[in-house]
Amino acid sequence: MARRDPAERTRRRFARRQWARRWLALRYVAAVVLLVGLVAGGAWLVYFSSWLSVKGVDVDGVDLLSAAEVRRAAAVPEGEALARVDLDRVRSRVEALAPVASADVSRQWPDRVLIEVQEREAVAVVEIGGQLQGMDADGVVFRDYARAPADLPRVETGSDTGSEALREAALVVAALPADLQAKVDHVQVATVDEISLDLRDGRVVEWGSAEDSDLKARVLADLLEARRAPYYDVSVPGQPTTHG
Repeated sequence: MARRDPAERTRRRFARRQWARRWLALRYVAAVVLLVGLVAGGAWLVYFSSWLSVKGVDVDGVDLLSAAEVRRAAAVPEGEALARVDLDRVRSRVEALAPVASADVSRQWPDRVLIEVQEREAVAVVEIGGQLQGMDADGVVFRDYARAPADLPRVETGSDTGSEALREAALVVAALPADLQAKVDHVQVATVDEISLDLRDGRVVEWGSAEDSDLKARVLADLLEARRAPYYDVSVPGQPTTHG
């Protein structure tokens, strides 16, 4: 058998190495093209395909509001890709509803939005413009009453009482322990620094502002037990006084 020319063998080995390098490069290019295709396809599926578009909105945690009212306020565009829904804007629109203290909005794959609502809780009733309204611990007026609930203290205001004074009054009411709150007929609010409690038995308590309300409540409880008087002043809780 004739021996192959060494130069021929060298050329063949060189050609095989060249082909192997080309094949490796082609495989790398094919893998990159496949990966790009998968990413592009996945992005299209998530952001533009109707397969993962919004088909409904679920609402939890409502009592004062109806689920339909929350959905209308949320204005989630059905048919839009779920991944493209701006959850922060939806939350802001829901939280603009007066009875809503906070809301949490999340995506529920593959095709729904969930809105979880925390509603405000009334701590007092205030009459504004002849209408009885519920006020929460932040002083936000958020609901109407045909008749004042018996278990809520009433807040009475002047014609020029501002929202900041209402907030102070709400903080005072929220700080009252249950046994003391039961003794209160109504809370009188003039300004942020002029808040008083009118008790059910006719006695009056000058409270001042909402500052140190927890301490004022403890001091008042001791005063009511130790001394009966028509007028109590705990606006400076370190130096309480009584009159009459």
